[in-house]
Amino acid sequence: MTAVVQAEGLTKYYGKRRGLEDLDLEIQPGEVFGYLGPNGAGKTTTNRLLLDVIRPTRGHVRILGADSREPHVRARIGYLPGELTLEGREKARDYLAFLAKARGGIPASRIDALAERLDADLSVPIRKLSKGNKQKVGLIQAFMHEPEFLILDEPTSGLDPLVQQEFLAMVREVRTSGRTVLMSSHVLAEVEHVSDRVGIVRDGRLVAVENVSALREKAVRRVELHFDAPVPRSAFEGLPGVRDLWVEGAALRCTIDGRPDALIKAAARFTVVHLVSAEPDLEEIFLTYYSGGEERHAGVQNPA
Repeated sequence: MTAVVQAEGLTKYYGKRRGLEDLDLEIQPGEVFGYLGPNGAGKTTTNRLLLDVIRPTRGHVRILGADSREPHVRARIGYLPGELTLEGREKARDYLAFLAKARGGIPASRIDALAERLDADLSVPIRKLSKGNKQKVGLIQAFMHEPEFLILDEPTSGLDPLVQQEFLAMVREVRTSGRTVLMSSHVLAEVEHVSDRVGIVRDGRLVAVENVSALREKAVRRVELHFDAPVPRSAFEGLPGVRDLWVEGAALRCTIDGRPDALIKAAARFTVVHLVSAEPDLEEIFLTYYSGGEERHAGVQNPA
């Protein structure tokens, strides 16, 4: 099965400034790939290189098994830019109708259905739309021709929470249909619930590619245990993955890196009356990469 994206050594310099360097990446059909990094990390440069909006300094990329410069390839891609600029006196509906015609004809009912889902008023002139409503129009034009591959750059910018949830449902439907999404963002929560894998980019370099499930296993958990009687600290010292240990009387608090198996087995020697475990804090993992933690390129992995 041909990868939707095949990038090898993809590099872009703007003069002496590095935009992206030595990107090796494959994205498989039917996958939602989250592309994470702070603003200026290289996400938008990657997207523009994939679309052939800009040309690489070196390296090459194939999209849907072909050169992305080919018109037939571009017709199979839906794109939402991170800096969406929509101006003009025409109504949003007329603008979308023009794009629909340019793309070979898209039923008006399809556009109307997307507008209803996103609560978008298409009767308003584009220049009078708020940032959030312009973003809705941008999403409609990206989804309306049911492309095989969607590239979405900061897709929920300006959207209210209810519309964000509807957008994520649309992404899940794309995956269910066997189509592919690359969604770049600097917001973890935006991609956490829909992505199969995530790539983490920092300072123009891809520092990790991981399955979301693997990241969850590595996530930091904060655990609090209460027993029916005082417990000795020594019973929990030195356990694999356990740190920041605090024991006082019948109460214990600690932080767990990765799986909690060792702590659970140690606690089972006593009578546990109450247990509190915070949700895995994936954000701490990403912040480690963002803030200059140990760099590692995890290589290209197959989706779970």
